[in-house]
Amino acid sequence: MTTQTSDLLAAAAPPTLDVVRGIADDQLDLPTPCRDYLVRDLLNHLFQVVVNFQALADKRQVEWADKPDHLGDGWRDRFDAETGRLVRAWSDPSTLEGVSPGMGMPQRVVGGMALLDLTVHGWDLAVATGQPYHPAPEVVTELHALVEQLGPTARKMGVFADPTPTPDKGHPLDHLLTKTGRTPTWPHP
Repeated sequence: MTTQTSDLLAAAAPPTLDVVRGIADDQLDLPTPCRDYLVRDLLNHLFQVVVNFQALADKRQVEWADKPDHLGDGWRDRFDAETGRLVRAWSDPSTLEGVSPGMGMPQRVVGGMALLDLTVHGWDLAVATGQPYHPAPEVVTELHALVEQLGPTARKMGVFADPTPTPDKGHPLDHLLTKTGRTPTWPHP
């Protein structure tokens, strides 16, 4: 059994997993488009997202304040396995029902947030480490509406920066990135 959320997560996972597998140990201290995050910090954040959103699918509380270091031995394989668990966690239709007790938002939106982090942070890590990144078009299309919905609150909370100028002939991913405050030509304006 699958849901639209699990299908989209399954489509979003491979490009991000390719990037994560391609990060060399000597790239962990490189800067990223996320302010104040080096590659290692962003990997740890994304790892925490992938794990915590499994629990959120089951409508359990999660702890965001804990900042464990997930980058020990075998971290790339563990990230791959946890991402597979994330996809499976959102495959039961009951995961999309109701409001998340931990997030106070509709479960469908919470699942979309996992999709957004997996996709946008996949791009962040790719450009930080000089790798290509080609997300599934259906994922990018779905995320445009979610970013429009979440944008004002996300900017107030400091999760998104103010939108940046959108390239005239940019790829749909470029337009999505600008809505989250990113510059698609990072590190150059």
